[in-house]
Amino acid sequence: MVERQLRGRGIRDERVLAAMLEVPREEFVPELHRASSYADEPATIGHGQTISQPYMVALMAQVLELTGTETVLEVGGGCGYHAAVLERWRRASSRSS
Repeated sequence: MVERQLRGRGIRDERVLAAMLEVPREEFVPELHRASSYADEPATIGHGQTISQPYMVALMAQVLELTGTETVLEVGGGCGYHAAVLERWRRASSRSS
């Protein structure tokens, strides 16, 4: 996923890529849909909701251009996957500062 879907489409922030590798996406989708949790498409999480495709999560994290000192409030983000990616990214950013 990281090489083909993210790096291959221009995601260059190594902290974002590392966060995407570390956060287990399959744990944020129902067991029924876990086999496709890394597909290049949104995944169903129930109640008519989806988790954004991996590329969109990485792109949104990258364009924020956070320094690692910010606090991010994510409201209505669904299952928490994007929030988990941002937290891992923030930790990596604060360690590299």
